[in-house]
Amino acid sequence: MAVKERSSQTMNEWCLCCDSETEHAVSIELRTEGTNPETAHYSREPYRLTRCLGCGERRSQRMNNA
Repeated sequence: MAVKERSSQTMNEWCLCCDSETEHAVSIELRTEGTNPETAHYSREPYRLTRCLGCGERRSQRMNNA
């Protein structure tokens, strides 16, 4: 899977593990979802990545649900 990660920024968000609002590193990443190398460039999708700076929990969410 090809991945391109952007620089991250921090913002306060709710953390399920900490059960409180904590500072998170937030970034956007393009992930290739297809397995065929000839058409892989057509299957890139943006994902929002978050990492809690308190406990280290990581989450990803697909941004385009087409």
